[in-house]
Amino acid sequence: MPAIRELEYFRVRPRWLFVKITDEEGRVGWGEASLEGHTQAVEGCLDAYRERILGLDADDIEHIWQMIYRFGFYRGGPVLMSALSGIDIALWDLKARRLGVPIYQLLGGKLRNRIKVYAWIGGDRPGDVEIQAKGRQAQGFKSVKMNGTEDLGWLDSPSALQGCVERLKVVKSLGMDAGIDFHGRVHKPMAKQLAKLLEPHQPMFIEEPLLSEHIEGIKALSQHTSTPIALGERLHSRWDVKPYLESAAVDILQPDVCHVGGISELRRIANMCEAYDVALAPHCPLGPIALAACVQVDASTANFAIQEMSLGIHYNVGEADLTSYTKNPEVWDVKDGYIDLMTGPGLGIEIDEEWVRRVSKDAEPWVSPGFIGPGGEVREW
Repeated sequence: MPAIRELEYFRVRPRWLFVKITDEEGRVGWGEASLEGHTQAVEGCLDAYRERILGLDADDIEHIWQMIYRFGFYRGGPVLMSALSGIDIALWDLKARRLGVPIYQLLGGKLRNRIKVYAWIGGDRPGDVEIQAKGRQAQGFKSVKMNGTEDLGWLDSPSALQGCVERLKVVKSLGMDAGIDFHGRVHKPMAKQLAKLLEPHQPMFIEEPLLSEHIEGIKALSQHTSTPIALGERLHSRWDVKPYLESAAVDILQPDVCHVGGISELRRIANMCEAYDVALAPHCPLGPIALAACVQVDASTANFAIQEMSLGIHYNVGEADLTSYTKNPEVWDVKDGYIDLMTGPGLGIEIDEEWVRRVSKDAEPWVSPGFIGPGGEVREW
């Protein structure tokens, strides 16, 4: 079978990193290795991984995954796994295109013809949610997600939580469902209060109610509220996920296909979740390649619940959007809260390589914003 001839990567606006793999016969596959705020680190990993995979059989996706993961002795974490993700997604795209089928056909076939989706409103400092929610309704969405709060101190004024409740009530009054992202900004003393305040208004879920390293606190909080607990964007492998499933600390898992090792690992994590009756709702505020990769797994996963998509997200304003860099952006059209399942080969999207190459020439790395408290202290973003 054709060997891998070339690996290239492209930094593109607003904050994405695309990967292209070409085999000896000139066939290509596209992946995404975006890691928000750490682009240069991932690029360095891709430089190193290039030397390992050139000349290998492009069909041997699992062998290449295991080699990249295990040969380096040190493994896991967001940087290494994001680089691996870009390669893995590109190899799946390449193989499925060669066979002329969507990737989900190689994962056992589809379980659904449409994918339930939600979009962001409110921004990093949430506001104007009524106007934005109505805009999402006009686009066809029935579900949204918003940050719960601005930055908070470890123990802040209880009044700082009231705005979140009011924003949720506004969105619910429009007949929409809303997930509330605590974003790790809310520490344990405040998280218990906010979860209780939101509970009567039935959010779709609360996301990252605490930072993911505080598994014991998340477990305790899950016993404190009937609202589903969602998290997973800062977990980077099945081994990171394992203790959350074993301790029943999470109801909805949100792994990011760009941060967990690609389609291969996302699929394994999905199967683990099914065994624990945990829903899968992949994290994806990123580019079209990442979302297309998620959709391939969503289509073939029994416990899939809902998919995040970055259409019009605040990070994209004035830069590029989910519909950029592709020749068939209509695949992201939303109707009645769903997108239709793509039927084209590979990822089901067609990358405009000329556009990607042109834009990547002067693309600066995206720098994560940060919050500083009134005393000059660093706060969680």
